[in-house]
Amino acid sequence: MDTENTAELTDEQWRERLTPEQYHVLRKHGTERPFTGEYVDVKDDGMYHCAGCGAPLFRSDAKFESGTGWPSFYEPAVAENVGLRQDRSLFMVRTEVYCKRCDGHLGHVFDDGPQPTGMRYCMNSCALDLKRDDQEDGGDSGSA
Repeated sequence: MDTENTAELTDEQWRERLTPEQYHVLRKHGTERPFTGEYVDVKDDGMYHCAGCGAPLFRSDAKFESGTGWPSFYEPAVAENVGLRQDRSLFMVRTEVYCKRCDGHLGHVFDDGPQPTGMRYCMNSCALDLKRDDQEDGGDSGSA
């Protein structure tokens, strides 16, 4: 999905453009079951984009194995596209991570990650779209 302004989309338009699971997570603040997401074990190089609007969010070189069952990153690649806000759902206080461009729910951030930041951005796979490095340059590196 190309990066675009999705701020004015209606709920019906979101339902049409997203899968049911993406809609549940991105628009209704749901969570996919642990160890079921497409990107949990993926180690390919590239940029993870918002599945709702295409905004670039996280680089694969900041991804790490957290053992939680969700893709985890220690920092955003494009900080201005990633927002944080308090989440008091489920009888606890957490910090929600959302896409600043489309307001889509991505996951939560915790302060138990690795260095250099000590942060763990715990994301839902279905809220992300990995553009592999070999895809972003057209797939032809020019080498034989």
